[in-house]
Parts: sequence; structure tokens; C-alpha cells
Amino acid sequence: MLRIYFRKDDHLAPVDVHLPLREPADLPEAHIPWIDLYNPTPAEDRFVEEKVGISIPTREEMQEIEVSARLYNEDGAEFMTMTGLVHLDTDEPAATPVTFILKGSTLVTVRYAEPRPFLNYAMRTQRPGLVSCANGEQIMLGLLEALIDRIADALERVGVKIDAISREVFRPETKRRRSSKTRDLQRVIESIGREGDLLGLVRESLVSINRLATYHNAAFETDKKANKEARVRLRVLQRDVASLSDHSSYLSGKIQFMLDATLGLINLEQNQIIKIFSIAAVCLMPPTLVASIYGMNFKHMPELDWEFGYPMSLVMMIVAALVPYFYFKRRGWL
Repeated sequence: MLRIYFRKDDHLAPVDVHLPLREPADLPEAHIPWIDLYNPTPAEDRFVEEKVGISIPTREEMQEIEVSARLYNEDGAEFMTMTGLVHLDTDEPAATPVTFILKGSTLVTVRYAEPRPFLNYAMRTQRPGLVSCANGEQIMLGLLEALIDRIADALERVGVKIDAISREVFRPETKRRRSSKTRDLQRVIESIGREGDLLGLVRESLVSINRLATYHNAAFETDKKANKEARVRLRVLQRDVASLSDHSSYLSGKIQFMLDATLGLINLEQNQIIKIFSIAAVCLMPPTLVASIYGMNFKHMPELDWEFGYPMSLVMMIVAALVPYFYFKRRGWL
């Protein structure tokens, strides 16, 4: 999909372009601060390349992890690729590359997914006087700010869920059934894993945004005529990214602690079960010895002809089982 945003007074007017154009007049003659390519076709790529004078990177090129492949200058345009996040409100969040191409006062965005901040910001640009969208740089900074706000919301939700998991793991034993303890902890590990995966995606996105901001800031240093407002917004953006990175590191440490604690509790529960079986085996050993002795087939065994021999053997087996039981109980092993 190819959508062009034209400048109209103090807001933007979107126009969906369907290729091939039947008439050149299908596009209004106005300043174009933003061109958005969403799942572009080869024809849409060629159209934008001819109109702006740039080479649109392919999806495979956008997914490369080398910094030189994500941040570079070509044909007088800045190519900056970051890692965006989608489906943050679901159980299957995902990362997707998003490329910003800034040439002059025009911004070209290339993406293969629909991050919610893009849709929200695009709707805000269509309302008069709501956001600064005079040129492509202001739009790019606005999109980055919206993406960062979205990441901050995701980190807040991760923090709330981790706190809930912590209360569940360390709640008093009396508030949950002992028989369901191991099953609950297994479910907790799954929850911790999901939050850890999401946090990993968030940290990857923050690192990519910080690299992008640093690269664009370097362009400000070489351009003495750079807009002061854009400089200030970029510095604020970098500070926000730094603070969110610190918070994500804190949450990552907390998740690791919760994982270690949960695994430790599961091991303790399993050790307790093994201990019970071991003590039961020890308690049954003396009765087994008594039964084995009187189960022998020797001809001369005095107790065989005794009237109270059978009850005596039963009493001996019971006493032999109770003595180690009470001993273990007194030592606190049960």
C-alpha cells in the first residue's frame, strides 16, 4: 500500500495511490512531507524511487543486523532502520524492521507490519494544529516519540505482571493448596518466560532507536542550520530511551530473580517428595525384616508353635515401623 500525505495548512491530508495512475492529475500539486509504504509492491517501490530520487531497500536488506546496513547515507538521503514492535497487547508480540528515509523535507517510511503508533500518529497529523508536521524530520521525530510511548506502556504492563507473579510465588503457604503448588509454579514459569520474551523484544527496539537517534544527531553536528526545536526533541528522545533502557535492565534482573526463585521452589518441592519416600522406605525396613525372619522355612522355630506368636509378630512389625517414624518426627525431618 502506498499512501502519500500532503501538506494542507497545519495538518496532513492522506491520499492512497493506486498504480498505475490513470492521470497525472490524480495526485494534487502540494508539498509532500511524508510517503508511507506498507507492504509495498515492486511498482510502488519504483514509483517512490522515481519521485524522491532514492533507492528503496528490500525487506531482506531491512532485516540485516549490521549497523552499516541499517544506518547510512546515500544519494543525499539518510537511511535509518529500527526494530519496531507489533501485537504488544497479545500473547504473541513480534519485532519488525521499520525504515525511515529522510531526504530534504520529505520522509519515506517503509514497513511490512502495522505498529499501532503509526496508525495513531497518522490520525493525529490529520487534525489541524495537533502535532508539528511541517516537514519529514518533524514527522519522523513524532513517529519515534509515539513508538517510545508505546514501549513505555509495554514496560509498565511487564512491571505490573512481574509484581503479580512475585506475590503469587511468595504468598504464604496457607493461602494455596500444597497439592497444587508444583502445578502453579510451572504455570508461573510459563508466565515469566512470556514476559522475558517481551522484555527482550523491547530492549532490542530501544537499542535500535538509540542507534538511530545517535546517527541522526551526528547529522545535526554537520548541519549548522539544523532546526533548534528538532535538536531539543532529539535530545529529549535520547534521554527517554536511556531511562527506558535502565528500567528494562531493572525488569530483566527482576525476571531473572523470579525465574531462579521459582526453579528453586520447584526443586525444594521435589526434594520434599523424595524425602517423604525415603523416610517411608526406612520406616518399612524393620517390619520387613521381622516378616522376613518369620517367613523362613526352618523346622525348629520356637515361635511357630506358640499360640500368641502371630499377634506378637504383628506387634513387633508395628512397633518397628513407629519407632523410626517418631524419631524422624522428633528430629524435624517430617
